[in-house]
Amino acid sequence: MGQGIGCPDKSRKSELALNQSMRKEEDGTEEAVERGDQQLRALRAVADLNNGAIGLYNMGLSCCLNSLLQVFFMNTHFTVILRRIRVPIEHAEQKKSVPYQMLLLLEQMQRSKQRAVYSQELVRCLTMHNLKLFVQYDAAQLFLSLWNLIKSQITDRELADRLTMLYTIRVQEYLVCQKCSFETRRDSNMLTLPLPMFNSCSQRLKTLEDSLRCFFQPEQLTDNNMCLCEQCERKTPCLQGMKLTCLPQTLTLHLKRFYYRKSSWTQKISYSLPFPQSLDFNQILTQEQCHPDAKEKVSWDDVKCTYGNSHCHWGETAYLLVYMRKNPQ
Repeated sequence: MGQGIGCPDKSRKSELALNQSMRKEEDGTEEAVERGDQQLRALRAVADLNNGAIGLYNMGLSCCLNSLLQVFFMNTHFTVILRRIRVPIEHAEQKKSVPYQMLLLLEQMQRSKQRAVYSQELVRCLTMHNLKLFVQYDAAQLFLSLWNLIKSQITDRELADRLTMLYTIRVQEYLVCQKCSFETRRDSNMLTLPLPMFNSCSQRLKTLEDSLRCFFQPEQLTDNNMCLCEQCERKTPCLQGMKLTCLPQTLTLHLKRFYYRKSSWTQKISYSLPFPQSLDFNQILTQEQCHPDAKEKVSWDDVKCTYGNSHCHWGETAYLLVYMRKNPQ
């Protein structure tokens, strides 16, 4: 789906100048929030005209925020963590706490008798953390920003660790010298798997399973891409790869549907990539690509009501997929 600073003593004059500057910045922030409130009220008035709406109204951070929130709330393992957070005592801190505002919104969604609810307080909270209104966000980028805010603001270390374990994908990166076979390995953590839409030959991948195989396919590093071998003490051709060592309870896959051209503008890849209801890593990855402990099944069933039916054509053009691990240990 990010984490005091000390300063040297200053003269009385410099402190006064700093305080005046801080007050100006605070005034500017308050004005920006007030302008955002006015825009949100205008949106709310328009949204009231749509009596067929369900779930959450779009409150200025694009529809992907609503989808992400619903995916978080559909995850019972996540909501158990959310319900156990320590509530900030001060009212000002409550307004700035993303986990607390998400908890309030979840309770509102569960208790409301209306067809849809507004996430206005949560959106206001996010703007305090530099997530701007009326900006088109990439879903993966927004997921990471939101997840990092949640993690950094959970004061209970045990709950923060549980959140990390719930979403963190563990992999092992390796580099093998093709001259002397000297091998180096490094363990890494990821929140999403960024999966390609094309293989190394620029050929279109046809299924999500193909994309996973391509991601874990070792790559030959030659010519200008050669790496320094500690044993050979020079740059040599190397084999670079990655091995999946542990699947989390919640697996998030990010399809890389945007690519950058030399002219500095981006283009979206909008062709369909069918994804299955469940993924069996025993059938997808080889022993060299996947540790035995990570060879489990994950299912889309538990979250499908958020995104609709996977057989629908629009579902195949998604670029953020969430799977739940079956039979967790």
